[in-house]
Formats: sequence, C-alpha cells, structure tokens
Amino acid sequence: MGRASAFVHVTIDGLFAGPHGEIDWFKTIRKDDEYEAYTHRQSQSGGTLIFGRTTYEMMKTYWPTPEAIKADPAMAEVVNASPKLVFSRKLGGVEEGPNWKNIELLHAIDPQDIRRRKQRDGDLTILGSGSIVRQFSNQGLLDDYTLVIVPIVLGSGKRLFDEVRQTELALLESRSFENGLVVLRYGQTG
Repeated sequence: MGRASAFVHVTIDGLFAGPHGEIDWFKTIRKDDEYEAYTHRQSQSGGTLIFGRTTYEMMKTYWPTPEAIKADPAMAEVVNASPKLVFSRKLGGVEEGPNWKNIELLHAIDPQDIRRRKQRDGDLTILGSGSIVRQFSNQGLLDDYTLVIVPIVLGSGKRLFDEVRQTELALLESRSFENGLVVLRYGQTG
C-alpha cells in the first residue's frame, strides 16, 4: 500500500501563501547544492503528484519549458513524466503537451478514491497546495508531512493548518541546510 504525503514550503510563521494567495516569498530561497540534492533524492521515490489549481498552474508554466529542462533536467523529467492529480472546482480541463503528461483533473476529494489510489498506484505526494493539504488532513488521508521551513516571516497570509483537526504526529526527520531552510518530517502516531 502506498503512502499519502505532503511536501510543503512554509514561512517561519506557518504560512504557505500571502493574504491574496501570493507565493512570491518563495523566491527568497537561496540556492543550496545540498538542499537540491536532498529534493532530488526525495523526488526519485516515484508515485503520483497532487496539486491544487494554483500550484498546478505555477508548475505547468515552468517545468515543461526548455529553460526548466536545461536548468534541472532530472527534476524536470520527474515532474513532467509523473502522474499528476489536479484538484480544482474552477478548472474546466487540463491539457497535456510533449513535456507535460499524465494529468487527471478531479473536482472533489473522495476519500475512498484516494485510498483506492494508494492501494493501486502507490505513493501520492501533495506538492505545495495548502488547501489540499488541509482537506486531506481533515479527512485522515495523509500519512506524513514534510514541512520545509523557509527563513522569512510574512506576518499575514494563509496558514497551512487553519481549521485542521487536532492530529498527533511523531518527528521522523529533521535536517537543516546552509541556506537557512529546515526540513521537518512528521508521521502519524497511530
């Protein structure tokens, strides 16, 4: 049986986006070869990538481009070729391209369907997509959370765990990097 995981960058004050959904603060992350190697190792596990609409739109405008493929060919290959689930009530459809494949659009999260997918398809990883993380959390669908703490305070915005039910977690991994990022990975205790 696969696992459902979240991999989310958050600010020190627990925000995944600014007050209007902006994620430009993400650009403050300084390049760090050790962190890049870490994310490349994590991405090699395979499985299905899960996005909300905002993250999906950001990803599809970068990863299939010649610029991304040249800048980071290994990560581009993983993101572009991996199966992708997009959850959105607003999108009418998704388009595949020569470098952007295996996309399925769903308009609602069906817990039974997610459990079947974990059984049938293996690992599922939510990238970013704070609203999807909250919904999966509240439906008991996440097995673990990887939080990448970015050394910035926004002061206001969208908090990752607003309106999420209490959940007991155990620390599975903690790691810091020279660029100030700290990775904390937590798993379900029961």
